[in-house]
Amino acid sequence: MAIVKKAIKFDLAIDGVNVKTVEELREHITVELVEHFKSGLLLKWLLQRDLELAEQFKQINPNQKERKLFVDIVTGLGEIELDEQIIDALFEIPVKTKPNIQDIKIQSSNPKIAMLKIPDIGGSTDVNVAEVYVKVGDKINIDDNLLMLETDKATMEVPAEFAGVVTEVVVNVGSKVNEGDVIIKIEGVADVVTPVAEVVAQVASIVEPVAATVTATSSVQLVNVLVPDLSGNNDVSIIDVVVKVGDSIKEEDTIMTLETDKATMDVPSTATGIIKELKVQVGGKVNQGDLILVVESTNVVASTAPVAAQVVAPVVPVQPVSVPSSALAPAVTKVDEVSFSKAFASPSIRKLARELGVDLGKVKGTGTKSRITEADVKSFVKAILSNPGQSTTGNAGGGVGLDLLPWPKVDFAKFGEVEIQEMSRIKKISSANMARNWVMIPHVTYFEKADITELENFRKQLNEEYKKAEIKVTPLAFLIKAAVFALKKFPELNASIDGQNIVYKRYYNIGFAADTPNGLTVPVIKDADKKGIVELAKETSALAKAARDGKLKPADMQGGTFTISSLGGLGTTAFTPIVNAPEVAILGVSKSAMEPVWNGKEFVPRLMLPLSLSADHRLIDGALAAKFTTYLSQILSDLRRMAL
Repeated sequence: MAIVKKAIKFDLAIDGVNVKTVEELREHITVELVEHFKSGLLLKWLLQRDLELAEQFKQINPNQKERKLFVDIVTGLGEIELDEQIIDALFEIPVKTKPNIQDIKIQSSNPKIAMLKIPDIGGSTDVNVAEVYVKVGDKINIDDNLLMLETDKATMEVPAEFAGVVTEVVVNVGSKVNEGDVIIKIEGVADVVTPVAEVVAQVASIVEPVAATVTATSSVQLVNVLVPDLSGNNDVSIIDVVVKVGDSIKEEDTIMTLETDKATMDVPSTATGIIKELKVQVGGKVNQGDLILVVESTNVVASTAPVAAQVVAPVVPVQPVSVPSSALAPAVTKVDEVSFSKAFASPSIRKLARELGVDLGKVKGTGTKSRITEADVKSFVKAILSNPGQSTTGNAGGGVGLDLLPWPKVDFAKFGEVEIQEMSRIKKISSANMARNWVMIPHVTYFEKADITELENFRKQLNEEYKKAEIKVTPLAFLIKAAVFALKKFPELNASIDGQNIVYKRYYNIGFAADTPNGLTVPVIKDADKKGIVELAKETSALAKAARDGKLKPADMQGGTFTISSLGGLGTTAFTPIVNAPEVAILGVSKSAMEPVWNGKEFVPRLMLPLSLSADHRLIDGALAAKFTTYLSQILSDLRRMAL
């Protein structure tokens, strides 16, 4: 099928004229063209001249009338201006017979000898040839990789446009090439053209399913409901399934509940109908794109994706590989996108690494100039699987090689009655993160007190004003607002360490610790610098409730640049909060109390709020931390400073 698409083109015979291009089609909007469309030949003709047709065709609802579908296809692909009255008249004329497929003029689009050239390389010039995959005498097929180019920021493989035998390789490793340069010459191209009879058979097999889909008006069909985007989470646990086979469901009805690393989320249905098959159960694990259930739908919601797949290429089933999940777990690690992008590897190797969950930044390349090969990736995975206890980051600078004594094994029951409870998933994940952060980040905590007497009076006034609106302004809203102003003045505390680089973030997403029955979670207020006190109060209240109810989405806990952990409602006078990597600082807030403060003449009672700033000493030294806490205290003591 790829050969037909690449090497053979046919012309539409309209009014005795062979139309070869979309531009020529502008002059031939006639009854005969409509006949070609209704028979499916126009669709095939356009497919061979614009390979984006398959993607655009997927977006067209098969339930539309033929007339509108015709206009959408022709105008969308060819930018042809159609006269509405002419189109109406054409579709009122009955189609007599389908065009005779034998009238199609088949012609070879390839010469006997072809020169393969450098395609569009995004405007890059003098691009280095990193590797040449073929030599004189090799037989190549369409889309076989010929060579690999290396630009300043990436590598790319150049595929063959035609099939044949290589007669000359014009470039070598180290050559510099530009768009349009000849790289390889091949001969025998005409020999690979598919016979006319085979083309006719393939065209007929493609046209009929497309036409059938286009003219469908209503049907009962089976619709697959899949697991939606899980924000990068893998092997997510199913803790509840609320439907069964035979149930009638509607779009947005809850199907099941998943428990991610730090929260639970309901999965809604994307179809309406009767459940015919249920593919999940409580205790199972799912990933994005997994099949949940099959719904028999009476609505016309035909899927055009299978049609497009038949037009472009046949579906090749993939044989599953049986490997224990416990063995695969170490290989599938969180990928460092920065190191992954910098790795010297071809696009096909990058795709393989993505599929296997391998961080290319941790793989040692053995190819030319230390390029990572397929064998390197497979060897890396094999090494992990052969030693499941081995760390994938120990030698790459991503983990910590501490030679610690093993955790003591104690039979507690020997000393008295015990009760054993399994940790919740949230506690398991958060405890592991906390342990990593405490060991890897050199923490230093700085203490300060802020006079919030006037702030508290203003907060109470706001609560009275918004009482009817049922909006409660908490001290946290003021803390977030003040923190943003301090972070703008001291951007180092809004940054992150990435290897030997410092990433300064120009956005301000403030996380706040929320205590829940299942453990600690950290919802994130996005773009806090663009929100007022009242809006911050409403959003923190909504996120805190979602956290307590276990309804936080993964996206609600991602993207933080600075965190606030407030224990004011629970007590304590000071504590050392643990920095939430990859952030570099966290603000701890304790319980405020009335204290005597000397004003220069006498001691006066003032409401003082204890602050505890823990910071990563690799980036935040003592002087910078002291300046930050002092400035933050000044803002909280006098809110007018935020207007400066």
